[in-house]
This record gives sequence, C-alpha cells and structure tokens, in this order.
Amino acid sequence: MKKILSLVTLVIIAFSSNAIAEIYKRVDADGRITYSNIKTKGATRLEFDPDANTIVNDRPKSTGGSSNNKRSATPEGFPKVDKQTQNQRDGKRQEILQNELDSEKAALEEAKKAYAEGEAKPEIYKTANGATMRNVPKFQEKMKSLQDDVDSHENNIKLLQKELDNLH
Repeated sequence: MKKILSLVTLVIIAFSSNAIAEIYKRVDADGRITYSNIKTKGATRLEFDPDANTIVNDRPKSTGGSSNNKRSATPEGFPKVDKQTQNQRDGKRQEILQNELDSEKAALEEAKKAYAEGEAKPEIYKTANGATMRNVPKFQEKMKSLQDDVDSHENNIKLLQKELDNLH
C-alpha cells in the first residue's frame, strides 16, 4: 500500500510541476503501471499539454515511415530578439571564445615548456651509502602529470576552435 501511495504522490508531483521533464509509462505483464523519468524497455513517453497539465499522448512512438519529431510553431508571446541584438550577442560570444582560445594557446606553450624542463631533469635520490640513483617511478609520474596538462590544453584548443568554426 505504501508503494502505491508513493507512486500516486510521485505522479501528482510530476503533473503539478511547472518544469516538465520526460516521463515514461510502463505497464508490466500483471497490469501494474510504473511511471519514471528513465526510459525502460516497453515504456512509452507521455506527452503533456503544459498549459492544462494533462496528458496529450501516451501511445508508443511510431516506428513506421512518418516522423514524430516535427517542430512546433513558436508559442504566441514567446520572447523574440531582433537580428541586430542577436548579431551583437553572437559577436560578443565569438570575442569571448577567441579570448579563451588565445589564453589556451598561451597555456599550452607554458605546459609544453614545463614538459621539456621536466624531461631534462630526471628524478634522483641518494642512497644511504651516498650513491645517486634515478627514481624512475617518480619521474614517470611527474612526466605523466605534465603530459596530461599538455593534452588538456590541446583538447581545450580543439573544442574552442570547433565552437568558433560553428559560428561561421
């Protein structure tokens, strides 16, 4: 009984919420209905009318020829931005991305310099009898950390460049 009450409470909360997430309905072999925000095998996505908080469609999506992913018209009263304002925003975004790209390139050069310096200075230690030995595991750990730093900056540069390329 507690499970049913919890399920009913969950459904009521889901239907009364202003922020609507994807909700899936699943009916098992015994006819029990389960609602979840996680899609599982045999579950169907519920579609809601946000204004009325009612279910519009709880049928499974068609696997046939027509697409159910059609774009809907922009709702009346939806805020719109004029072209000039949008261009200003896009220009500002491009400027920010370019500054980030320049910073990442400078950081990459510093990381490469640190890697080269680290490579030139092997880790050593002195034994009890005064002999100098190389500490290979410590050196490898240091070099891995330096290489990770270089890789991170290279990846950031690649992603920033991709964002900038998508703006054109």
